[in-house]
Amino acid sequence: MRGSDGILGNKISESNLIQTKRKWLKAKEKWLVILGVVLHAVYMLSIFDIYFKSPIVHGMEPVKPRFTPPANRLVLFVADGLRADKFYEPDSEGNYRALFLRSVIKERGRWGVSHARPPTESRPGHVAIIAGFYEDPSAVTKGWKANPVEFDSVFNRSRHTFAFGSPDIVPIFCGALPHSTWKSYPHDYEDFATDASFLDEWSFDEFKSLLNRSNEDMKLKQLLQQDNLVIFLHLLGCDSNGHAHRPFSSIYLNNVKVVDSIAERVYNLLQDFFKDNLTSYIFTADHGMSDKGSHGDGHPTNTDTPLVAWGAGIKHPMPISSHHNHDNHVRFVDEHVHDMPTPSDWGLNGIERVDVNQADIAPLMSSLLGLPCPVNSVGSLPLGYVSFDKEQEVEAVLANTKEILSQFLQKSKLKQSHSLNFKPFKPLANHFIVLDQIESLVSLRDYEAALKLSENLRSLALEGLHYFQTYDWFMLMAVITFGYIGWMIYIVLHVLQSYTSLPGNFLGKERVVYLRKRIKKVYLFGCLFMGMVSFLLLLEHSPPLYHAYCAMTVFLWTSIFSEYDFVKALWLKLQGKNLQFFINLFGTCGVSVVLLELLVKSFTDRMIYTWCFLAMGLTASIYLYYIMPWKSRIPIFIWLASWFLSIFTLMPAEIPDNTPLVVMSGFIIILIGAAAKFLEVYYGESKYFLGLVDHDTKKSKFPMLFPLQALLVGLSSIMVPLSTSRRTEKQELLAIHQLINWSIAGVSTILPFFSSTGLLCRLSSVFLGFAPAFLLLSIGYEAIFYGSLGLALLAWILFENAHLYISNVSPTSTKSMNDENILTHHDRCLQLSDMRIALTFMIFFNVAFFGTGNFASIASFEISSVYRFITIFSPFLMAALLIFKLLIPFMLVICAFSALTKLLRLPLLGCYFLVIICSDVMTIHFFFLVRNTGSWMEIGNSISHFGIMSAQVVFVLLLFALTSIYTKDIQTRSLKQPSRKAM
Repeated sequence: MRGSDGILGNKISESNLIQTKRKWLKAKEKWLVILGVVLHAVYMLSIFDIYFKSPIVHGMEPVKPRFTPPANRLVLFVADGLRADKFYEPDSEGNYRALFLRSVIKERGRWGVSHARPPTESRPGHVAIIAGFYEDPSAVTKGWKANPVEFDSVFNRSRHTFAFGSPDIVPIFCGALPHSTWKSYPHDYEDFATDASFLDEWSFDEFKSLLNRSNEDMKLKQLLQQDNLVIFLHLLGCDSNGHAHRPFSSIYLNNVKVVDSIAERVYNLLQDFFKDNLTSYIFTADHGMSDKGSHGDGHPTNTDTPLVAWGAGIKHPMPISSHHNHDNHVRFVDEHVHDMPTPSDWGLNGIERVDVNQADIAPLMSSLLGLPCPVNSVGSLPLGYVSFDKEQEVEAVLANTKEILSQFLQKSKLKQSHSLNFKPFKPLANHFIVLDQIESLVSLRDYEAALKLSENLRSLALEGLHYFQTYDWFMLMAVITFGYIGWMIYIVLHVLQSYTSLPGNFLGKERVVYLRKRIKKVYLFGCLFMGMVSFLLLLEHSPPLYHAYCAMTVFLWTSIFSEYDFVKALWLKLQGKNLQFFINLFGTCGVSVVLLELLVKSFTDRMIYTWCFLAMGLTASIYLYYIMPWKSRIPIFIWLASWFLSIFTLMPAEIPDNTPLVVMSGFIIILIGAAAKFLEVYYGESKYFLGLVDHDTKKSKFPMLFPLQALLVGLSSIMVPLSTSRRTEKQELLAIHQLINWSIAGVSTILPFFSSTGLLCRLSSVFLGFAPAFLLLSIGYEAIFYGSLGLALLAWILFENAHLYISNVSPTSTKSMNDENILTHHDRCLQLSDMRIALTFMIFFNVAFFGTGNFASIASFEISSVYRFITIFSPFLMAALLIFKLLIPFMLVICAFSALTKLLRLPLLGCYFLVIICSDVMTIHFFFLVRNTGSWMEIGNSISHFGIMSAQVVFVLLLFALTSIYTKDIQTRSLKQPSRKAM
């Protein structure tokens, strides 16, 4: 009896130990999830410290050129949205549109193409023209309309600026400028339904009125007679007409004639008013216009804008010389090469063309007026436009160079004051010697050599500015990359320790004893190291987030080093493995990385999912066809279901309205539900379906559940055209219709709780339960996508169930519980082959993003889809309905994934961690794909892609919590008849 007591006592002790370990695991995994959320949130902020730091520095002294300026005043015309080709080319009858400006090009001025850098939008284009630098990337965090940092401009340096034009542009540069006179028209003037050229006439009329007023206002007349004046006319007509009517329309092309006429009339007015020939004129555009009536990206139709200059200080036309330099290796900011051939239909082949970067216009204007360049300008003075003698050219370029060099020196000074181990920009280490050489050459009147040295020094200063703009990039990117890698390694170690049979194989029970001693030492060293890093960062006056990045990374690698004994034992274990094991290991890793890289590519090319599902369907069906009898018909079903889903990523992202298709989709969904019911009833005893049907709980809590769910799906299909017809006839949706729609959607989502707990029965009930709400929120082919996604998920489950039956290893042939392993008796240990479950889930989860467009695209947020529930504007309710629609496909995928873990007896959290590892491989890639140049859409998409992947650690977990109420009761046959022989 005593011995028996002793045996019982040992069993109780071992049972308590296992329960304690399970509680410890649960607590550790809660902590891991919290750590994952914090880590991804902190690392997501790093892109703003790396990619979106403001290039603007303050504290530089303006550099005034040392020569008498040729002009007293300058007129800047900016024809918003004017394409270079539409300006220079003739119309269909061979007549040129801009007759006055063409006469200027041929008789008394210079011309070329101004190359804009993406994003080709109005604000950054005007900033480049007037302030001489490209859009401040830090604006991405503060809104594109606001000025995130105060910057200098030509207007700031002028004695007085007169500006007339758009309320979106003029106030940016003149709103806080005390020495300015400006006026803009009201926003409601910008009516896309009309010919917007009247906006350009408004700007001209206001300027003409100003000149007329000066005849009576002596103070104004005296101001106009002074030097260093800037007159800015913003002409919005081409942009508005291009958006509304496209750049090939007669309205847009006629607007080209309007802006040309305004340039001529302003020129004549000023010539008559001043009669001194001391006025310079510059005509250009901030960006072009695509054939679709949009702009923003780097297409030549958007980046190529006209540039015409004439008047005081501007060269006259010159024929193209035979010794013209061909700098085909040099590129403009829009990546277009120099000396591109001029189209023959422009009729300007014999006249020298001088192309510039858009930011070069600011130093050109400053030099013509004898003003210091804007202190933040990165533009280079285009000598091809200015009519200066050699000494003036050198002095103008030298002033331009000194201004850029002063920015470089200020950035170098700031960085050196904050860096313990400062690394200077070596090519400019002796810049003062070069400046002395230039001054010496100028005094000796060797202007050619001085000019060449000045231009070289300017190029080096621009390189130096880029060097300091990206000075911290390597350190930050290394810290973040090591952090992500550390997080993934730590998760892998956790999975190996908690969800595999490895601990029981080679670590033994003494592991707990040495872990406590070793961990204390490792974490003490980690704390000391982090303390040193933080101290260094404090000395360098680094931002608080730098401390957070380093602390997170050091903590993760400290945690990895605390598992040294486990890693060492794992390494010894691997040394004893045969070649086949390593082939499987590296093969699985290789296939996983390739698939994940394809998923990264799919964010910009949805067609990848088409090829993905075509390959998956073919491979899976062939695999099963040669292993199991063809009479099961499972291989052919998997093939057809996968290929059906592959169609949707070939369809347009913008979903067209198609109410009959939505109605038809409802009846297709009913047929799919009926087919699942048929499989359950008539094939439930088949050996290939035993795991999907739980015969002990086969009877539903509600016998008439399937007919009721089918009825609700049918009713929702009928309500779709009824509700839509009211909207198309511009009639208010009847209250009874709204009540029916809300009732159908609400009741149908509750009904799955009354279904049987068999896997197939519960999942088909969930599929039918969400269908009515999805149909009522659908406008086109996305309703069929819902049905095809359900079929593909069923095919995935059938494949895994068939693979479970025919595989050599059954769920319980793998050790599921021992003294060291802390899995529950329902779960088995994870194997290398289980990685396919996580990868397949990633494919399905991502196709839920892109199956009917883009999760963040306008197609997914079609507002008309909520009109069947609400017609009165209510932004929060409408947003909630749209988000619910977007979540439904994800919930189907998560339900299928959770059910599969029960079928295969996999630990759900273990599989979740595998999914997080996969998503973080993609996250690292997207981290390096974040862009701070390009169109707003390209910049925004690169940030959103990185953000979407970073948020998956939370998003997937939340969906698990939401769907668990549907899947927690699922029962599978594998729990009761686990062995293959019994099956």
